[in-house]
Amino acid sequence: HAFPAGSCPTVGAGGHITGGGYGPLMRKYGLTVDNLIDAIIVDVNGTILDRKAMGEDLFWAIRGGGGSSFCVILSYKIKLVRVPKILTFFRVTRILEQNLTDIVDQYQHVAPNLDRDVFIRLSLDVINSSRVGGLTNRAIFRCLFLGDPKTLLSLVNKHFPLLDLRKSDCHKMSWIESVLFYYDFPNGTPLNTLLDRQPSSLTYLKRKSDYVKQPIPRHGLEGLWKKMVELKTPQLKFMPYGGRMAEIPANATAFPHRAGNLFLLQYAADWNEGGRERAKHYIDLTRKLHAYMTPFVSKNPREAFLN
Repeated sequence: HAFPAGSCPTVGAGGHITGGGYGPLMRKYGLTVDNLIDAIIVDVNGTILDRKAMGEDLFWAIRGGGGSSFCVILSYKIKLVRVPKILTFFRVTRILEQNLTDIVDQYQHVAPNLDRDVFIRLSLDVINSSRVGGLTNRAIFRCLFLGDPKTLLSLVNKHFPLLDLRKSDCHKMSWIESVLFYYDFPNGTPLNTLLDRQPSSLTYLKRKSDYVKQPIPRHGLEGLWKKMVELKTPQLKFMPYGGRMAEIPANATAFPHRAGNLFLLQYAADWNEGGRERAKHYIDLTRKLHAYMTPFVSKNPREAFLN
């Protein structure tokens, strides 16, 4: 068994559940909030209530209502989901000089439409190039597949051939081991690492979001490469929709972003320097990337993930 937990460890269980809970099982089972059975809360009067006592309206609100203060939540009762004993994970990197525009263009058309057992997340950033003093764009494709390597290889090479996935890229592991691999821990990292509440590095960070409803055109991708090299620091991450996410009604919980979306986009900047001036610098970089993406994301209104 497994649980469709979110993929941002710093917000904790409360942040995942009140915000929604995006994670690699979302295309198969939905978000964290779609897999809750009950909760114990303290209301404004100091009364301890369960789901039946609080009523369905309040139980609806605490599943995805974001940073609102409806009550103090003491505990949740969650629903575990079935996953294979052994599943498959790959992490594949491509750079701009490896036909990146074509690969990402194909990815956009494929990832939301694959079998729901396949989740492929895309992360874009900028790294040093082999050219002296040069920079280049990098794409990291992380995939969790609820099945065996042979089936995954066949699926990806049929629907996403430009990725050029190889058998050696595919690793068999348990679901709980895949959680570590998803965060780039080396193979064989002890599972008790998941109990460590101290982040591996203490950094400042900024996150923003968008929703993509149509594939970004090729000219948009080509401009994106240039803009990211210009800005250097911000990353852009694609979380694919489809599968179960397209089936759950928008009003089922307080999390409304369902059918009609291809991807959640996350803009990310991390830095180590303290002080307001440095924070303003990195936040401004993130806003510039966000501004560039305006023509390619949802409009009227421009949607965002509230957490």
